[in-house]
Amino acid sequence: MPSFFIAHGSPSLALEENAYTQDLNALTERYDKPEAVVLFTAHWESPVTTISWRDSAYDTIHDFGGFQPELYAMRYPAKGSTAVAAEVERLLQQDGLESRRNEDRGLDHGAWVVLHHLWPDADVPVVQLSVNPFLPPERQYAIGRALAPLKERGVWIIGSGGTVHNLRMISWGAERAEEWAVAFDDWLLARTMAWDTDALFDYRSLAPHAVQAVPSAEHFVPYVLAMGSGDQKPELLHRSYGYGTLSHLLVRF
Repeated sequence: MPSFFIAHGSPSLALEENAYTQDLNALTERYDKPEAVVLFTAHWESPVTTISWRDSAYDTIHDFGGFQPELYAMRYPAKGSTAVAAEVERLLQQDGLESRRNEDRGLDHGAWVVLHHLWPDADVPVVQLSVNPFLPPERQYAIGRALAPLKERGVWIIGSGGTVHNLRMISWGAERAEEWAVAFDDWLLARTMAWDTDALFDYRSLAPHAVQAVPSAEHFVPYVLAMGSGDQKPELLHRSYGYGTLSHLLVRF
């Protein structure tokens, strides 16, 4: 099974039909239906990797404001899987990586906006994982690498975030992407295709416009987590931009 980085964009992506959502929809036609999904979401931060632990259906968290009323009416009642969660916990422990369990948290929009386009019937079990944006990239990569064996048992691994995510620099109504945003992703994708992890781990020093593109790391680290869980055969499946700066990257590892 593959692993993916999927940019979740704006919450309104859940309601949109465009080239990006068409490519998201196409993923489930290209690959077999997974046994479950393990998803790192940028909208759940914790000092220790925290694993959602349940078999029942999740509540849908509407962790945003000022959007269309239809968004707040949306529900994504996917079920969890304690069996898959236990395997996540075991693999992390096996590599000496700490984790915790959470039995209460619902699915935030970093998860359900993406999953809604992949499996609109919410019929694939989901295990949601938190991120710690303060860990160095090589540590993020190690967490992803620890979970790679899950793919052998039919599990998709997804990192949901945004490689360029600076809400203060969004250009509402922009018809083309800002040059600095494109330059950052150009560098990132070139280093990814070369599997140059040394450069990627030092992206804040080496990548052009890194401070603008990644003012805080919580949306970027799901990319490194997904990459860590993959093999060295990356494929860019989609690239576009919303509001001039909000990158929509879809990368298969």
